[in-house]
Amino acid sequence: MPEITQLLHAMETDGERASEELLPLVYQELRRHAAVRIAREPAGQTLQATALVHEAWLRLVGGEQARHWQNRGHFFGAAAEAMRRILIEQARRKARLKRGGDWVRIEFGGLDVAVSTPDEKILLVDEALDRLKELDPEKGRVVVLKFYLGLSNLEAAEVLGVTERTVERQWAYSRAWLFGYIVNQQRAEAGVA
Repeated sequence: MPEITQLLHAMETDGERASEELLPLVYQELRRHAAVRIAREPAGQTLQATALVHEAWLRLVGGEQARHWQNRGHFFGAAAEAMRRILIEQARRKARLKRGGDWVRIEFGGLDVAVSTPDEKILLVDEALDRLKELDPEKGRVVVLKFYLGLSNLEAAEVLGVTERTVERQWAYSRAWLFGYIVNQQRAEAGVA
């Protein structure tokens, strides 16, 4: 069994020691995936790849509950999901602050300046991804691995235990479905039939 997989299994019994040994082995790959994800974020992103990796690491191995990792692919899939959630939480936090936090909103009659900001787009993509995951969890996992972790089709296929062609088909379908969902949501918000 490869060293990373052994350490992942050892985390169930001796989490602290195993996680100390595991971090140096996976850090650079996590950092590379985080950098790819941050590069895809809209301009003005304040979170750095290193901070994203550290926050994801704390979510993956921190806390009292023992983590049960089946293998390297399972671990990196969970890392992708953790990074996605961190970026979504940050977008929500920024959107909330941008909207004035707990200020009272005063509407100006007849003034319609609704413009979709990058943070709102991130939240819309997250909403669409959650809906896709409800309809087809496997396609949702493909999107998380490709979009949020930046894996190639081959890497995603290895993580999911499917063929590369299956990932290609699911990725193509998922992109089209997400695009259609987002367009329909934006039309509905704008009141366009």
